[in-house]
Amino acid sequence: MTEELVKNRVIGVDISIERTTYAIVDVRGNIIARDYLNTQDYATATEYVSALSEKVVTMAEENGGYEYIRSMGISAPSANFLTGCIENAPNLHWKGIVPMAAMLRDRMGIAVALANDAHVTALGEHTYGAAHGMNNFIVVTLGHGIGSCIFSNGEAHLGAEGFAGEIGHACAVPNGRTCGCGKKGCLEAYCGAKGIVTTARKMMDESNEPSLMRSAERLTPKIIHEFCKQGDALAIEVFRRTGKMLGFVMAGYASIFDPEAIIFTGGIAGAGHYLLIPASEEFEKHVFHNTRGHVKFLVSALEDHERDVLGASALAWGIKEYSLFK
Repeated sequence: MTEELVKNRVIGVDISIERTTYAIVDVRGNIIARDYLNTQDYATATEYVSALSEKVVTMAEENGGYEYIRSMGISAPSANFLTGCIENAPNLHWKGIVPMAAMLRDRMGIAVALANDAHVTALGEHTYGAAHGMNNFIVVTLGHGIGSCIFSNGEAHLGAEGFAGEIGHACAVPNGRTCGCGKKGCLEAYCGAKGIVTTARKMMDESNEPSLMRSAERLTPKIIHEFCKQGDALAIEVFRRTGKMLGFVMAGYASIFDPEAIIFTGGIAGAGHYLLIPASEEFEKHVFHNTRGHVKFLVSALEDHERDVLGASALAWGIKEYSLFK
């Protein structure tokens, strides 16, 4: 009788605009090895897939052998779990529909699953983070873009075409600012990174109030947050307005889905109480009265890249094993 090889490791990959983090993860959720490459270094998806494949295989061979890798899970912006494609991502430089899961499966010879970054983040929070033990919650990612994933009865709700949860492209202000997606008034145009900077610059143009923001070489939400901590009143007002907009839209979201909690992740969530206190106050004003007081606002305690590769590994464990090498 021949003893069958047990494949007890998976690859978790987190594709973001600037960096792709990839890791080997075992059955207990331990990260065996981790590294990254610069997403923007590769002009085409084909070049990117070749580089990522080579780096993943090399890492696996240096850490016990590629033969122990069962599957791969990938987190990416505008990814569709149902098709395995990155579809018309406004914030990535590969345009159109990119069949990323199929390209990597063909190149690496193992099963590959691809999902939206918010979907994968929710898997990470459900398995390892703030949503552990919850069956009904919403994860909202606040960064360059804004995404979300709805967990309902312990499962991610994907919708008919796989695009459920695109709250960043829900209209917050009719005929408002132009969003990266081409529409006007999207939540992302106000509460995403570029939107927050736009709000800051607009406020400075409309006021003579002194502010540290006026002398900043390059404004980002992180720098504005630093100015908030130094007591800059105009910077604090930037996040107050952003929080009010976020809370207003979240109230409608929660009124429909009745979650136990809304969990905020991503760099902008690091603004903490400057953002979330006004968001919570506005939320409670507008949410359905029977839901008021029952929805927790939580900030993820997991480090972004760690949570997302762990979430991607959970995605990998959930797909049927496949190998060209059997």
